[in-house]
Amino acid sequence: FGVTALRWWCSVQLLWTCYFKAPGIAISQFHTSSPASAKQHYKMLVLGGGTGGIAMSSRMKRLVGAENVALVEPSEIHYYQPIWTLVGAGAKTVASSSRPTASLMPSGVKWVKSKVQEINPETNTVRTADGTEISYEYLIVALGLELHYEKIKGLPEGFEHPKIGSNYSVQTVEKTWKALQDFKEGNAVFTFPNTPVKCAGAPQKIMYLSDAYLRKTGKRAKANVIYNTSLPVIFGVKKYADSLWEIVKKRDLQINLRHNLIEVRADKQEAVFENLDKPGETKVIEYEMLHVTPPMGPSSVIKGSPLADEIGWLDLNKETLQHTKYPNVFGIGDCTNLPTSKTGAAVAAQSAVLSRTISKILKKEKPDKKYDGYTSCPLVTSYNTVILAEFDYNGQPLETFPFNQAKERRLMYHMKTDVMPHLYWHGLLRGLWGGPGPYRKIMHLGMK
Repeated sequence: FGVTALRWWCSVQLLWTCYFKAPGIAISQFHTSSPASAKQHYKMLVLGGGTGGIAMSSRMKRLVGAENVALVEPSEIHYYQPIWTLVGAGAKTVASSSRPTASLMPSGVKWVKSKVQEINPETNTVRTADGTEISYEYLIVALGLELHYEKIKGLPEGFEHPKIGSNYSVQTVEKTWKALQDFKEGNAVFTFPNTPVKCAGAPQKIMYLSDAYLRKTGKRAKANVIYNTSLPVIFGVKKYADSLWEIVKKRDLQINLRHNLIEVRADKQEAVFENLDKPGETKVIEYEMLHVTPPMGPSSVIKGSPLADEIGWLDLNKETLQHTKYPNVFGIGDCTNLPTSKTGAAVAAQSAVLSRTISKILKKEKPDKKYDGYTSCPLVTSYNTVILAEFDYNGQPLETFPFNQAKERRLMYHMKTDVMPHLYWHGLLRGLWGGPGPYRKIMHLGMK
């Protein structure tokens, strides 16, 4: 079916779910966000107002009542970050990626507008940056991860110079587009760091889009497009990696595996890489354009708490999303040590499992729904094509559609750019969309 039919069908199914499957949902945007009192207590406390935090607040409101739920989040603006790949390539605007946090908060849920300072699971309390102490019966941690540009010598101050950008920050994503527009000739360099990252396909998506832009503007013949990745593979799932290698060869893109960016000399337009297979060996590459994917790591709040594993990630049972040591603590999203790619689609799948886990525990029953590690990465390969990668903990494809998703398709591009943002704002964040595989949910929504 065509793109228009796809949009119409998904919208109808989403509305059907909202108004018939969840009739108790309030339409009002009213919420409480008054200054916190000296001490507060909630049955369900959610930390973090990103994708996982707001989605779970919506679900918990329906489970235990809005008056029993609070969410701690300092940011006034919420961003749909998957669209930043397209912002960096000039296909979308930053404005299209943002909404006021207030407009997304579930009505009646208490919004504690502050930053989490400390978590003490021994006393079931959380302390915020403004000194407020909040106690809880159950805790959902959705604090995301942290970007560490400072771990690359010469950054973040290097972003003050032209020719360099990064799609991973709202402050630097438009710099990517400016660098791409200003490109004349030379090396266009794209990097992948030696750490876990959110949306592991994004560092190479901008490479494909930049290649397409340079071809469209007649500059490709004077460009060397280089992708330096710390990984030993171009993509972790062989089925999709094989397709990507074909694209790379066809478009004459240079891929250097096991190369990690350690320094940016922005004044000289030089990037320094270490060869991870040959310790001590470095290589300097001059660039006309540089896209940096920063090193990333766990939330410092989690890392300094008893909730962390040995590295600093939230330590969860990978099937139930319940903490391995504290049974009244749960987690979702990028802050966790779940051994799967950190994506919005993963959060959507996790939200349904976690909601079921908590509902069972509230009834003193054993969790019966297991998260299989489902995640998805729509690999944007041009301004009108996408390879839709979907897979589980074991790196095995979990595809939704009745065709080979390792092939570039225009329909999947429109799924990413038009359908998914709509479902994000009006489905996932309202706790109405998600399941074993969110794309599969699109196909089956309302069909039972």
